[in-house]
Amino acid sequence: MPIVKVSDLAYARLQSPSLDEAEEFLTAFGLVRAERTADRLYMRGTDAPHHIHVTHLGPPRFIGLAFYVDDEGELRRAAQAPGASAIEALDEPGGGKRVRLIDPLGYPVEVVCGMQQLEPLPTPNLVLNTGADKLRRSGEFLRLGERRPSQVKRIAHAVLMAPNALAKVRWYRETLGFIASDDVYEGSTDNIVASFNRCDRGERFVDHHTLLCFESPTAGLNHISFEVQTFDDLMIGHEHLKQRGKYRHVWGIGRHLLGSQIFDYWEDPWRRVHEHWTDSDALNAHAEPGLHPIERGLSNQWGDPPPQEFVKHAVR
Repeated sequence: MPIVKVSDLAYARLQSPSLDEAEEFLTAFGLVRAERTADRLYMRGTDAPHHIHVTHLGPPRFIGLAFYVDDEGELRRAAQAPGASAIEALDEPGGGKRVRLIDPLGYPVEVVCGMQQLEPLPTPNLVLNTGADKLRRSGEFLRLGERRPSQVKRIAHAVLMAPNALAKVRWYRETLGFIASDDVYEGSTDNIVASFNRCDRGERFVDHHTLLCFESPTAGLNHISFEVQTFDDLMIGHEHLKQRGKYRHVWGIGRHLLGSQIFDYWEDPWRRVHEHWTDSDALNAHAEPGLHPIERGLSNQWGDPPPQEFVKHAVR
């Protein structure tokens, strides 16, 4: 049995030398400022949580990840993990309580609950015709309006690079309750080089993966991923970022095989990759894990193959 079962990814913490430049990128990417202090920036999505992305002022680096649990009872269990902090109040915008851990890569991991919930932001409700149901929007026009950023809904997953990746994943499974969705091997089936893991919510269906870990000689963050509203919203955001001409496009648009998301990847000014995605597979605890050769595990259902630079990308 794991020590605790987390319910979702809550937020990522990064550090950047300019909060102005960080906010400019994140706003163009589709997040909204929730609060800003002299040395921190808190950005939200359209869903209710106070924030899903925290930027600290300082030299560029990846700080760590935070994961939700349902209540303080789960926090008390997390506090029993080896090396865990006591339960403490979060003395920052959004509030709540947390337990702090350190993962095997040396990154801080926060287990949190009780964050302030804000009024969700309005989003358009697009009705789409399909080949099988081409009259869903009978008599109505689909007009997307003026060009704008995507509307990021929530933070969804993070991808870490690590030597001996499967051992690192084992810690996340045994400590935070993640379960395997798909593993990817190279050569022999016991040589696992990537592992897709989801939250264990029992009968409830969740995203195909919340944490993915790739084998790499260098430890670090590969990317953090955010769900957007629809395929149209993803495309609008792509065009907006492209027209800005200021940020580096990394990969996309395509549709993953494992997880099935339609995706688009962009770098912030300090080379931290941020992904837009929409339309993921959803699994519950009964789904059996898959095992795939690397050429299948990293393949696209349509779109360009991943650039080798991206496959090896790791920022500390």
